[in-house]
Amino acid sequence: MKRIRAWATALSLSLVALPFPAMADDGYALWLRTAAPTVGQADVRVSGTSPTLELAGSELRRALPSGMPPIMVATASDPALRTLRLNFGGLGEEGYLIRAVTLQGRTMLLVAGNSDRGALYGAFALLRHLATGGTADRVELRSAPKVKLRVLNHWDNLDGSIERGYAGQSLWDWWTLPDFRDPRYTDYARANASIGINGTVLNNVNAKADSLTAPYIAKAAALADVFRPWGIRVYLSVKFSAPIELGGLKTADPRDPAVAAWWKAKADEIYRAIPDFGGFLVKANSEGQPGPRDYGASHADGANMLAAAVKPHGGIVMWRAFVYAETDPEDRAKQAYTEFKPLDGKFADNVLVQVKNGAIDFQPREPFHPLFGAMPRTPLMIEFQITKEYLGFATHLAYLGPLFTEVLDAKTGWKPGETVADVVDGAAEHHALSGMAGVANIGRDRDWSGSTFNQANWYAFGRLAWDPDLSAQAIARDWTEQTFGTDRQVVDTVTAMMMGSREAVVDYTGPLGLAHLMATGHHYGPGPWVADLARPEWNPAYYHRADAGGIGFDRTAKGSNAVGQYAAPVAKAFADPATTPESMLLWFHHLPWDRRMASGRTLWDEMVAHYDRGVAYVGQMQRQWDMLRPKIDAERWQKTATYLAIQEKEARWWRDASLAYWMSVNHRPLPAGVRAPEHDLAWYKARSFPYAPGQAH
Repeated sequence: MKRIRAWATALSLSLVALPFPAMADDGYALWLRTAAPTVGQADVRVSGTSPTLELAGSELRRALPSGMPPIMVATASDPALRTLRLNFGGLGEEGYLIRAVTLQGRTMLLVAGNSDRGALYGAFALLRHLATGGTADRVELRSAPKVKLRVLNHWDNLDGSIERGYAGQSLWDWWTLPDFRDPRYTDYARANASIGINGTVLNNVNAKADSLTAPYIAKAAALADVFRPWGIRVYLSVKFSAPIELGGLKTADPRDPAVAAWWKAKADEIYRAIPDFGGFLVKANSEGQPGPRDYGASHADGANMLAAAVKPHGGIVMWRAFVYAETDPEDRAKQAYTEFKPLDGKFADNVLVQVKNGAIDFQPREPFHPLFGAMPRTPLMIEFQITKEYLGFATHLAYLGPLFTEVLDAKTGWKPGETVADVVDGAAEHHALSGMAGVANIGRDRDWSGSTFNQANWYAFGRLAWDPDLSAQAIARDWTEQTFGTDRQVVDTVTAMMMGSREAVVDYTGPLGLAHLMATGHHYGPGPWVADLARPEWNPAYYHRADAGGIGFDRTAKGSNAVGQYAAPVAKAFADPATTPESMLLWFHHLPWDRRMASGRTLWDEMVAHYDRGVAYVGQMQRQWDMLRPKIDAERWQKTATYLAIQEKEARWWRDASLAYWMSVNHRPLPAGVRAPEHDLAWYKARSFPYAPGQAH
């Protein structure tokens, strides 16, 4: 699919984001930081009485000054629009139309959709258009989401902690819910609505059965009440053994009528409290979580039993394909395909199989998951990780837009020209259900996600969930203009920093297709030497397979044959080192250290160059950010500068520790002129961080 960017024609009147240097700014406003009108509000008329339409009108009034053309917010069914013969075709329930119209002899700007949600999305789209240099004169915008379910997955625990969370405690204060509804819940919903997110899973996929008890259903219902006017449905992660833990049953076998009856009754109870409840997210038979395979049943058996419970209410089931169990010791990357491919076409029509972007686990770079395109009779919902479990936690600047689009743009090979995005948005097989999930990076920190630049990853996910064909660079530029203002130097510099940042993290943590080299448990820092954990696939050494002769995981027919899970054209390319992209070379091949690369260097020298390039890029970002100091508010500038210093220090740590280890294996010297690691390998191995944030528990 061709990436697109809509460039608005500069005409006469545009909305300018906050000027700079700005007053003290803690980042709470996110990208929604247009200046409040100081000379009166725009004339905004809301035609209709729904709370959602009123919110659309309020957003326009709070941001737009007098002098704007009059604005009307409405739905397509509004009687006042009947004479205009407007084309709302193709917009669906959530799309919007923005254009100038004449009503009763008065020219005004219409913001409308087939539903009040469409009008709300249109209001935010108009504000984004104006904040990024667009104008109000003769504007005409129309857009509809290409993906139906655009959902954040919160890995939030009932004790307030967040698994793989790096922005403080959970936003949900389960202790004071349902009585106290923190105003931040509204601000959270508003931010999500502004980028088109329409669902949120409230609790960790490693779920506690308690989430399905009456007190916690009431708490979820309180959040649903807050989110509803913003077009957001709530979902719950469920533990498959809940009928045993809560219902006193002896089994959770999905084929048992008593188990199905328990789930039906539980679903009925939830829908009585939350009439628009979205449905269930399930992690089963993975990392110790119970599931249908414990009883000899299939993933389809489990998913379909739950789907039957929620279907009378219009609910859906998102069944994760992240199956990480000791079932395929040969190659962990093959497990999901092995278990799910034979089930294609066996899932109920209100089930989506939720598939991670890659076959291992949200690594800084992975090839696209082989299930995309391989299950044409089953809707597949892609799962990205917005929180940076493997890309430096909250402190490293790593813009994930290029990671997201790299996967979405990948050609599956199953049909001519078919991309992962075609599979995800349902275009490939015309599925009624489609979805994109993002593991949230949101916590109780004042700036929501641990740093200003982490906000960009939340923003990018929402924009791409709405339209997977947008470019990562266009999104970065839009975010920068809304977050820091429209000064050309700021926008150009920040966008450039962002666009190379993820590649820098790849370079200094796992270049050339290496992956899963982090320390154990908390995943903080390097640990390529780890090789003594109980299960082989827990160990970084399992993934890099370095020895004196070479490095890399052989996934060709001579090795694990994971390439055989891809469509023939893709498998053929990945099977040959000469046609495998160098960025993924060691993911698929075990190669000698002295293999010649495209640059003319040996593989070893190329690896060293990548490590150095990654560290150098962080230093470059520091210098670029320093130049912007006069144009960025002091609070956000200083926090980012401090985090860049941390990133530079930790990038050198990754580089030095990794090179020290590789040299202990290959017994090769560093290329001439290359700086030696600061410490010996024993020093790096001895480092311990028992209290690193975000650990699973």
